[in-house]
Amino acid sequence: MKKLMILCALLWTTFSLSAQDTATVKKVQYPKGFSEQLNLVYTKVNGWEGKLDLYLPPTGGAASPLVINIHGGGWNKGNKESQGGFSAFFKRGYAVANIAYRLTGVATAPAAVEDTRCALIYLISNAKKFNIDVNKIVIMGGSAGGHLALMGGLMENDHLFDGNCKGTENIKVAAIIDKYGITDVWDWGYGKLKTSKSATSWLGAKADDKDFTKSVSPLYQVKKSSPPVFIVHGDADPIVPYEQSVALKAKLDEMGVKNEFITVKGGLHGKFPAEDNAMVNAKIMEFLKGLGL
Repeated sequence: MKKLMILCALLWTTFSLSAQDTATVKKVQYPKGFSEQLNLVYTKVNGWEGKLDLYLPPTGGAASPLVINIHGGGWNKGNKESQGGFSAFFKRGYAVANIAYRLTGVATAPAAVEDTRCALIYLISNAKKFNIDVNKIVIMGGSAGGHLALMGGLMENDHLFDGNCKGTENIKVAAIIDKYGITDVWDWGYGKLKTSKSATSWLGAKADDKDFTKSVSPLYQVKKSSPPVFIVHGDADPIVPYEQSVALKAKLDEMGVKNEFITVKGGLHGKFPAEDNAMVNAKIMEFLKGLGL
């Protein structure tokens, strides 16, 4: 009887863990005629394979605009399979790429930035193969994913973090969509407003190196040539200070970079009310339309 109870407990534990794993997986729904290519390897680093999922419009037409989506999770958790909600992009004929990157437990900074750049470079290099318009690439993410989207796009042709993916020039994106992303990693780790162990953990051996931390912080990558940036942040965010986006907006304005900053009144760290989500999504599409995207 005791053995039977132990076996039942083990089976229940296995079922529960399995249920938890599958709960984080969202099957991306796309229109008829679209196709998917899952787990494409865009880079290999020390035995680790960087993979992305690609969703493509019907073949035979003009080259498609592309949105590259990057999941959040403080650089230490999350996965590309947790991402969805791309229907507005699909309706406008966008291809969508969902990317995975090395989390803190695998490699500390700047690994996630390197992987983001590699994914971007891979997609640019294979644009003809996937029928992607290299002049209409949008990079997007939320939280840590917002940070990586900013870094991926703002670095432009600065190859500081491109050592694993050499050989491609003219790296650019047409727009960046930053959802409540970290813009100053040092401030997130040591600032007066809110601090996060995720920041210092991700920095690893470089946790006390302020110059290095600036090099992986979007706030310090803004230039006059930077691509347009759409920012959204809740002013009651308990995780990433709203002020981080305020500082980014100020820097973009200072450099004369086209941008739009949407504040969600009372908004937390994402998880906005349905009406606010609808408003934000509509504003994103208006912003891209205004850029000819």
